[in-house]
Amino acid sequence: MTSTAQAPQPGAGTAHPEHLGHVIFIAAAAAMGGFLFGYDSSVINGAVEAIRDRYNIGPAALAQVIAIALIGCAIGAATAGRIADRIGRIRCMQIASVLFTISAVGSALPFALWDLAFWRIVGGFAIGMASVIGPAYIAEVAPPAYRGRLGSFQQAAIVVGIAISQLVNWGLLNAAGGNQRGQLMGLEAWQVMLGVMVIPAVLYGMLSFAIPESPRFLLSVGKRERAKEILAEVEGKGVDLDARVGEIEHAMRSEHKSTFKDLLGGGFFFKPIVWVGIGLSVFQQFVGINVAFYYSSTLWQSVGVDPTQSFFYSFTTSIINIVGTVIAMIFVDRIGRKPLALIGSAGMVVGLALEAWAFSYDLVDGKLPATQGWVALIAAHVFVLFFALSWGVVVWVFLGEMFPNRIRAAALGVAASAQWIANWAITASFPSLASWNLSATYIIYTVFAALSIPFVLKFVKETKGKALEEMG
Repeated sequence: MTSTAQAPQPGAGTAHPEHLGHVIFIAAAAAMGGFLFGYDSSVINGAVEAIRDRYNIGPAALAQVIAIALIGCAIGAATAGRIADRIGRIRCMQIASVLFTISAVGSALPFALWDLAFWRIVGGFAIGMASVIGPAYIAEVAPPAYRGRLGSFQQAAIVVGIAISQLVNWGLLNAAGGNQRGQLMGLEAWQVMLGVMVIPAVLYGMLSFAIPESPRFLLSVGKRERAKEILAEVEGKGVDLDARVGEIEHAMRSEHKSTFKDLLGGGFFFKPIVWVGIGLSVFQQFVGINVAFYYSSTLWQSVGVDPTQSFFYSFTTSIINIVGTVIAMIFVDRIGRKPLALIGSAGMVVGLALEAWAFSYDLVDGKLPATQGWVALIAAHVFVLFFALSWGVVVWVFLGEMFPNRIRAAALGVAASAQWIANWAITASFPSLASWNLSATYIIYTVFAALSIPFVLKFVKETKGKALEEMG
């Protein structure tokens, strides 16, 4: 599934004030998929130690249960575009909503470890679908004049979803007396944490019935009149609807359907620009950012922080993540993508190095010494802040802009797949690495953050202010 940005025409592409509220509602409803993406990705943070205890498993098995959702993510992301092109964007959202709901119920009521892992895969598939459908739908429905700002709803919804999941987990843990396996509503607390996602999942499904199908999809199946009605709804009745329909149809006819073969350079190797995209995706994950969202409660408990406080720190980290994302959204078009990436890399090196230093000290009475404990806590927040204000947003902006038109869709798919694989590698390896040497684990992440600086300087070209047609 692809979306084409149309250049604003005189009198077109600028929603009138009476329509703007409706457009914002549509974009926000679609971005609920991003909220679920963030919520489902990080809610497992609150259940890690309880799962380890209940099923009496080691770090390797635990890591697979946590990381296995990413396999579903990769499959969902790879197939969502084709599904949406066949049955429509709205139906795709509704399928994702159903899968989110089923996954939440199944994860809350597992009868065995493999059963929990299966429902994690189902939820992952829904995450993968939501990660593709939301941004594409918003781009296709939003008036050109507002596309950038409305498109940012997806990323904003993801970071808010992460924060809300941590806040809910913290509240439920307090209600259960600070015990992840404490009784709550007839279940263990961690089961309730996973089951609560039913609420936003059902809301997402309900909202999907209140928003229109993409005009682009309607035109692809011959429903011109309905497409015109939607365009009138979102762009205003003063727009020349026949001209707008003609623009979209012309863009659809002239699109090159890029394939994997188009990405190959000499021999069997990718074109250099594709390797740059893969490199950006891999570096984004290899700094260990998802350790902060999947395992932060476990991390703090391993150095002596009590469970309730560890959940609270996970919540404050997610708030910092929101702040950093807002900073990135403000400055990405002002100072450029490349400077922001370099600033972020430098800040991450400092934060990660300080964490590695703090974790190198032996525990005293089961806790880090006071100085090292505070350094570790502050450094973790510094790391997340600098990631969020740079690589968290910039990589997706780069991937959407850096590839030539002829290969953009296929190259973006390969780079996104590389990101899911790298995410899985970090998520699956952390429990074993941490049990071996926590400080050395953070040194590894620090090295990748440091290596990202020369990578950006040498290989990544600035895309700020350039038309997509200029990318070659």
